[in-house]
Amino acid sequence: MLVRQSMAEALGTALLVCAVVGSGIMAENLAGGNVGLALLANAIATGAALYVLITVFGPLSGAQFNPIVSVWLGLTAQQPVMKTTYYIVAQIIGGCLGAVLANAMFDLDLLQVSNKLRGGYGVLLGEVVASFGLIFMLSSVLKFQPQNVASSVALYITAAYWFTSSTSFANPAVSIARMFSNSFAGIAPASVLPFVLAQFAGMALAILAWRVLRDES
Repeated sequence: MLVRQSMAEALGTALLVCAVVGSGIMAENLAGGNVGLALLANAIATGAALYVLITVFGPLSGAQFNPIVSVWLGLTAQQPVMKTTYYIVAQIIGGCLGAVLANAMFDLDLLQVSNKLRGGYGVLLGEVVASFGLIFMLSSVLKFQPQNVASSVALYITAAYWFTSSTSFANPAVSIARMFSNSFAGIAPASVLPFVLAQFAGMALAILAWRVLRDES
């Protein structure tokens, strides 16, 4: 059961990254240098893909696709540590394969490394905010409106592409995978660790805020 669930997480994360990177490449190719238009296309495609993927894979694995979501569920005793570990490994492997698949679809080098540096105080703060919002939103939706998870995540990430300075990666597996795309959606290896640390910081703050506001100490 756990192996099959982990395989579903790997496949779902691969398809998610393929959507993120593939739509980023397509947007860059068609937007004629208009970065705002490219970002809009990338955000809409990512949000739509998230909705479908969570709907499809939710019954199979829970459709986490994100190590900060898996760690949050583990830390709050909503799933076993072993399952969290399996899922994180599956998500990272699947995400990297998804980036390679996107490269292949657009006749690019299968293995490439991004040179797009992303960083600075404001950008990392944006990533903390994006990750905080994702986990805090999930804390509420899973408790009170679990039937709305797919739409809530899809809409939140689509919006966060625009209201955060980092364009809302909010996902360590996706951040790692996007190193392997030297495109609009890419991120340079030197920028990945700060992004991942910011994502986990946002997750920790969301757990704390939820416990304070819900009085769940």
